[in-house]
Amino acid sequence: MKTCHQFDSVRAEYEREIGFMLAHSKRHESRPAAKTSAKQAASTKKRMARALNSHVGRCPECG
Repeated sequence: MKTCHQFDSVRAEYEREIGFMLAHSKRHESRPAAKTSAKQAASTKKRMARALNSHVGRCPECG
C-alpha cells in the first residue's frame, strides 16, 4: 500500500511514543508504574490504528 508523507509522520510519532512507554515499562518491571505504562502503550496502539485508518479513509493519496 502506498502512503503519503503525513501518514508516515503520524505513524512514526505514535511508534516513538509507544517505544518510550514500553521502555519505561521494562525499566520499572516490579513497580505499578510499569503496568500503567504497558496499559498506556496498548491503548496508544489502538489509537494509532484508529487514526491511521481514518487518515486512509480521508486522504486521496493514500486511498
